[in-house]
Amino acid sequence: MQLIIFGPPGVGKGTLSDMITNKFKIPHVSTGDIFRNEIKGGNSELIQYVEKGLLVPDLVVNKVVEKALKQENFINGFILDGYPRTIDQAEFLENVLWKIKKKIDFVLNLTAPEEAVIGRLTARRNCGKCHAVYNLITMKPKKKDICDKCGNPLIQRKDDEPETVRKRIEVYFQETSPLIDYYKKKKLLVDIDALPRPKGIFNSVVKIIEREIP
Repeated sequence: MQLIIFGPPGVGKGTLSDMITNKFKIPHVSTGDIFRNEIKGGNSELIQYVEKGLLVPDLVVNKVVEKALKQENFINGFILDGYPRTIDQAEFLENVLWKIKKKIDFVLNLTAPEEAVIGRLTARRNCGKCHAVYNLITMKPKKKDICDKCGNPLIQRKDDEPETVRKRIEVYFQETSPLIDYYKKKKLLVDIDALPRPKGIFNSVVKIIEREIP
């Protein structure tokens, strides 16, 4: 099964993806992780954009994603998060999947009011050592400001500060609104209310996936 997850920053895409992966054994593909792995491997074409803080062109992003999706660990499907971001990328993805005899089964569109998303993001805390993510509203650490997994202090990232968050949300909606319409026309889009706690969102998604699995 091949899924795409859309949703503004802080809506819970990563948490939901991890829960789906654990239950259905469908690997989560984050473009951020793909980029980091490619950079570690010395992908000079990608490095020249990332190091200068430039937007990575569709052509480069597409090549990197295509390479990743053809790896053996994605043979039984994937959850794609952070890609596609443009109509051109969506069309490229469709073509890549056609070549390997796959297709997108559906697109989960996580929705929530802007103020709720801002509240969640500004309450997010990260572990600087093991990179575990917490939320002071929905997923509190057992000890205040301490990582449950490794015991290191939790921090608030610069891009989780209120003004930065508003800008990130604005950019997200500018980028993805054409894609929402694109997948809606293909009857692949499923809107998911992202206001409930993670378990509630997950239960809604499980029902959708189980209807699709033979």
